[in-house]
Amino acid sequence: MDDREVDRRVVVAGAGVLALGAVAACGSYGAPSSPATSGAGGSSGGSSSGGSSSGGNTLAKTSDIPVGGGKVFASQQVVVTQPVASTFKAFSAICTHQGCTVGGVSGGTINCPCHGSKFKIADGAVAKGPAEQPLPPKTVTVRGDSIILG
Repeated sequence: MDDREVDRRVVVAGAGVLALGAVAACGSYGAPSSPATSGAGGSSGGSSSGGSSSGGNTLAKTSDIPVGGGKVFASQQVVVTQPVASTFKAFSAICTHQGCTVGGVSGGTINCPCHGSKFKIADGAVAKGPAEQPLPPKTVTVRGDSIILG
């Protein structure tokens, strides 16, 4: 009976390793991760109607982006920051390490939940690895109190 107990433990442990591998594969480079990991809130998560003559998407109101912080918009794969008052920056929300969607902005950095990479809110530069490349910039325009992607 002892041999069967050991064999069962090996099988259960092996199944656990396979499950972890499947979860890790979900974060493969270039594949968007689940919107549930976005950290983006409800009503200002982006409008596809735009409402502007440029055809861009209204992401948020300027008041939705805290000074010294930011917000992730996972469905648009963009993160918008306000490093200093009235200066808005935008970057790809896809981590340059292994393609996970960044999870949020705090402490002056854009933070990836997958492996702990951190990027500076002012320029997207790597503040802490394992990522080695900065987040690519995106274009946003401020019109009145609206932040528009594109």
